[in-house]
Amino acid sequence: MLWISHSRTWLPLYVFLIFLLFKKFGIKQGVIYILIIIVAAGCSDFITSGLMKPFFGRLRPCHNPEIMSQMHLVGNCGGQYGFVSSHASNSFALFFTISQIGIYKKYLKPALLFWAIIVSYSRIYLGVHFPMDVFVGALIGICISFLIFGFYKKIQSTIIKS
Repeated sequence: MLWISHSRTWLPLYVFLIFLLFKKFGIKQGVIYILIIIVAAGCSDFITSGLMKPFFGRLRPCHNPEIMSQMHLVGNCGGQYGFVSSHASNSFALFFTISQIGIYKKYLKPALLFWAIIVSYSRIYLGVHFPMDVFVGALIGICISFLIFGFYKKIQSTIIKS
């Protein structure tokens, strides 16, 4: 689970997704879609890590004195606060943005959904998030992706009409 939770583990997946974007949409549109993905993941990360964690201040399970003696921590605990999971938010933002872009490979959508779920679950397994941290993080990632992609589509339709 440490391996699954580590972001560098997934570099080959990201390179593969970039390849698919360029192959299907060409360089120009591929770059636009990559920027949309970066904005969606960046916004979800900022909202979860920069705004929500400090605002709610809920301790991670591994930092919570009431339960930490009962835990078996795998790896290190990370920052003090855990509500909400940035890993879940970012992975679901990536999954949902790619889904909206529509690289229609029959295996891609279920594989990316499985990837987002397993990355999110790994955070619970490792003892650094409660299940609700992950669930709300996933919802935020999906919502941010929906908003960012919707904003892109609105801009695109405005440009086309002009």
